[in-house]
Amino acid sequence: MDEITLTGLRVFGRHGVYDDERRIGQDFIVDFTLVLDLRPAAETDDVADTVHYGEAAERVAEIVAGEPVDLLETLAARIAEALLAYPLVDRVRVTVHKPQAPIPLPFADVAVTVERSRTADR
Repeated sequence: MDEITLTGLRVFGRHGVYDDERRIGQDFIVDFTLVLDLRPAAETDDVADTVHYGEAAERVAEIVAGEPVDLLETLAARIAEALLAYPLVDRVRVTVHKPQAPIPLPFADVAVTVERSRTADR
């Protein structure tokens, strides 16, 4: 299978367990990979035969900027489900980074990755 990957999508959101995280908010960074057959698009050279990655990025941004959740796991799962809604997508991998997480130690990043597939999860 083929893949479309987008990395480093930065979106402001208000997710987290703590009240300050929801009140102040912070940037989240999302990477996602869509697994699908890209042969039809390669043959026709028509965007209708693939997933428009710009539109997919906009949908992911709406979710991150939207309704707050406590856990990165929940946010990543919501994004994965939205990406699986594209009929051509067979499998997705989503990583949500929270580089400003309230961890009282020096760290570079914290992230949660989920993988979902149409056949296994539906």
